Amino acid sequence: MSDEKDQFETLTNEQINSEANTSSPASEAEILAGSEEPQNDLSVENKEKEIEQLKLNFKKAETEKNELQDRLLRKIAEFDNYKRRTENEFSNLYKYAAENFIKKILPVVDDFERSLKHLAESEEDSSVTDGIKLIYDKLTKILDDQGVKKIDAVGKPFDVHFHEALLQKKDEQQPPHTVLDELETGYLYQDKVIRHAKVIVNEDFHVEETASDETAKEEKL
Repeated sequence: MSDEKDQFETLTNEQINSEANTSSPASEAEILAGSEEPQNDLSVENKEKEIEQLKLNFKKAETEKNELQDRLLRKIAEFDNYKRRTENEFSNLYKYAAENFIKKILPVVDDFERSLKHLAESEEDSSVTDGIKLIYDKLTKILDDQGVKKIDAVGKPFDVHFHEALLQKKDEQQPPHTVLDELETGYLYQDKVIRHAKVIVNEDFHVEETASDETAKEEKL
């Protein structure tokens, strides 16, 4: 009996050991598999966060790039405007360089013209008159070569860009607002008015006639 009992215990122990040995690897694999699942979940979540952060960084960098590009275009436009303005200023400075000097010469030209007019009215024919006219012609020739021109005023419609009205007269033979006479000659330097012509302008007598007609009508009523 004891031998059978010993054999039974031996077989039982062997079965228990064999079952334990076969079950151990399976349980370890399951443990490892169970431990890997949360790690994979964390890894995916971290990658998603990294992708989102990269998207935010890319969007921020793109915004900064657009801002810098806009600032660059503005600076280029400002520089082009500054360059164009500077070129125009230098061009005008060169073009009208003698303006101040010419303005100082014009009163001398006026004196010559008044002298010649006075000599013509006195009907004196002398070498003095010829000499003054010769000097006047040389002076006006120099001014003409520099681009100085007289403003044609008498008989022209009044224009504030070229004329300065000092007086008004009534002349029914001429249209209203016509320059009747010139008190001081105006001048152009290149394409710029350096002195307006001081003139006498014809009155708008049609307005006066209309006003008097209305007054007469009111009196009749």
